[in-house]
Amino acid sequence: MTLATIVLAILLALIFAALGGAKIKSVPAMRELAAEAGFSTAAYRRIGLLEVAAALGLLLGLLQPLIGASAGVGLLLLLGGAVVVHVRKGDGPRKYAPALACAALVAVYLTLLGSA
Repeated sequence: MTLATIVLAILLALIFAALGGAKIKSVPAMRELAAEAGFSTAAYRRIGLLEVAAALGLLLGLLQPLIGASAGVGLLLLLGGAVVVHVRKGDGPRKYAPALACAALVAVYLTLLGSA
């Protein structure tokens, strides 16, 4: 495993642990985002749980790459779903750009992991 793969895994784990934790805690900003997207707070918390689980999977992937790859694929599915929700709502690129950027980072992580 390369240094770039390790750094990217840790960066992604930090990002998704923070985002998922905020959804689980149902902080006001996340409640607003859930309402905008048409999700209940409970549904948004479940998404947060998936994000935290993926963050843990990315960290475990440092020891067992197959777990990291599985977590990365799960994140790509979640992020794809986020983009679909935004597009269906008629949101512009500004709203779904963060999901696309994170998806790009995950794709780079998976590519690096696969080439190791």
